[in-house]
Amino acid sequence: MNDPRRAAASVPVLGFAAWSGTGKTTLLIRLLPLLKARGIRVGVVKHAHHDFDLDYPGKDSYELRKAGAAQMLVGSRRRWALIVERESSDEPRLADLMQHLLPADIDLILVEGFKPETIPKIEIHRPSLGKPVLAVSDTSVIAIATDAPLTVPGGLPLLDLNDPAQVVEFIVSRFVPAADTRAAPAPRV
Repeated sequence: MNDPRRAAASVPVLGFAAWSGTGKTTLLIRLLPLLKARGIRVGVVKHAHHDFDLDYPGKDSYELRKAGAAQMLVGSRRRWALIVERESSDEPRLADLMQHLLPADIDLILVEGFKPETIPKIEIHRPSLGKPVLAVSDTSVIAIATDAPLTVPGGLPLLDLNDPAQVVEFIVSRFVPAADTRAAPAPRV
């Protein structure tokens, strides 16, 4: 019997890397509806630098987890969530986290954070923040999305951070085979 959580190796992976406060989440929030409108099913893996809870005191799932459940799965007819307690002080590896995705249900995996991982990445860079360009030392960066003129190292493609449709075109052209784009109805405005 095949494990439906098999490695997501067959699903293209694209990371988004930037310094904190640059707008990674904001960009992804703008890209996801455009990708969905093209019929592309996207899984997202996000790195958190701190403890976080998806449930909260008073909820049964929280109380059961705090009572000692190593894994807490909550499900309804609309969604399910698995919360796994880790006793490691090490940061999780991206490959280990992706094992929990269901590759049969997604066409593309977008990764927010995980800067040190060696996966293709779009760097988000805002020169006004005064931070160095990651692509200078990270050969995994395949394009830079920016909101101002920028000298791009190594001739990397430069994308307009304020034009999510342009960023989606770049992603689709590089990561989604043409046969996989299932036309979904256009969103109503």
